[in-house]
Amino acid sequence: MLAVHYGGKSGRSFRLANAKSLLVVRTRSRDLPVDATLTARARKAINGLLPVLDMPAPGIQVFASLRAGPEPIRRARAALTGQPGIQFVGMPLMDPVSGAPVVFTENAFIKFRDDVAESKCRRLLSRHKLAVKRQLAYGHSCYFVGGAEGIGRKIFAVTEELLQDDLVELCHPELTRTRSWRAAFPQQWHLKRSTIGGRVINQSARVEDAWVKSKGNGITIAVIDDGFDLLHEEFQSNGKVVGPRDVTRNTNDPRPGNGDMHGHAVAGVACADGLHGASGVAPKAKLIPIRLASALGSQDEADAFAWAANHGADVISCSWGPEDGDWWDASDPKHKQQVLLPDSTRLAIDFALTQGRGGKGCVVLWAAGNGNESVDLDGYASYPGVIAVAACNDKGKRSAYSDKGKAVWCAFPSDDGDASLTPGIWTTDLSGGAGYNDGKPTKGDLAGNYTNAFGGTSSAAPGAAGIAALVLAKNPALTGLQVRDILKRCCDRIDKAKGGYDASGHSKKYGFGRLNAKKAVDLA
Repeated sequence: MLAVHYGGKSGRSFRLANAKSLLVVRTRSRDLPVDATLTARARKAINGLLPVLDMPAPGIQVFASLRAGPEPIRRARAALTGQPGIQFVGMPLMDPVSGAPVVFTENAFIKFRDDVAESKCRRLLSRHKLAVKRQLAYGHSCYFVGGAEGIGRKIFAVTEELLQDDLVELCHPELTRTRSWRAAFPQQWHLKRSTIGGRVINQSARVEDAWVKSKGNGITIAVIDDGFDLLHEEFQSNGKVVGPRDVTRNTNDPRPGNGDMHGHAVAGVACADGLHGASGVAPKAKLIPIRLASALGSQDEADAFAWAANHGADVISCSWGPEDGDWWDASDPKHKQQVLLPDSTRLAIDFALTQGRGGKGCVVLWAAGNGNESVDLDGYASYPGVIAVAACNDKGKRSAYSDKGKAVWCAFPSDDGDASLTPGIWTTDLSGGAGYNDGKPTKGDLAGNYTNAFGGTSSAAPGAAGIAALVLAKNPALTGLQVRDILKRCCDRIDKAKGGYDASGHSKKYGFGRLNAKKAVDLA
């Protein structure tokens, strides 16, 4: 084991073990190895491994083998060593307690005594063959330094020797590991097993488990809805928002109009960054926000699908449709109305399904509806090729309002009013109390940037869209139809006693069941 000291000569030390079952790879281009330009031999080696830790800035990834035993890692290391695009390939270290991978970068931090002259500091560093990358302004006589290329694990011995020098106060290698900021937030029970209000909620779609293999990198989700807060803190990562459009106002500014707050919550469920207060199902996916405030059946809604497909959407999420009847009133005549899909919109959807993603087809997901009625009367959500998503609650049962029928393909967790153990789905809200949450802790956070009570199949559809993005990020070669099939095969059958599953495994309440993101990514 290697030992590292934090806090100086008399500070705390910790040990690191060899991670024999893992491989660390660094590129010369500083692109992640999975994204870098590599020879065919190196590409084949990378494709046979599973990324378990990404460090985009230095171009480092840690990989595990998809098969048991040391041989796959040994072969991959041999294939990658010496390749022109690869700077380093080797065995990473790990925390001996948790087994979490730890990567050293051949860089180090050093602080000299305050009374040591800069010239003397630099001479000592030069004697140890360390180059000053930059002097650090936040501490006196502090430097970020780098060893010669290929120094490897010798950086540990060099820093330990320096630490013992009388001129040096602090010194240790730069060690990096996974940052936890993309974990599901405690209130987001739909993403992981959670404890809320003292109750354990274990009815998630296993999204956090899927993030080990995929977070939606490189995939773009188009959300067609009523308006988006482009300044919200959870949509500020580099390149997050692309191709914004308002098809109603015919502008490229999809910010909310008066009363618009639905779309931003929907987008948060799908792909919020997860850096501050809420994570989307696919936190690393990009967002095409398309504001549609026009009436159902308008040309504007058709234009929205064309815009999405022509501007790089991989997945399209829709949480709107014909007006629902009151779910609690069986006599409401709206329950029996059939609303057909206009040809203008149908052809635009067909264009996205067949021509999107370079001909592989966009994945289009639709909220089944909130009327406790037949989705098969809804020409939008029941259109062949569209994936209709029902809602299930935090007890693993159908949400009382959720539409049902032959067209339901799958279910995703959402709220259920008084039948719920929780207020609903925690997601992004219009910033500063302008949306569902006016800044009251019972409604979300005090700043009013998040709501704790979003729901309906409006929340279920973008959740499913996020899972589709996780699938495509893992295997971008999949067609839209193949993703649809994966979303069928990954489902967990819930409410088996009353779900009414037929011989094919389909339920009119849940489709093929509640989506399991981990299974979906494994199938990809």
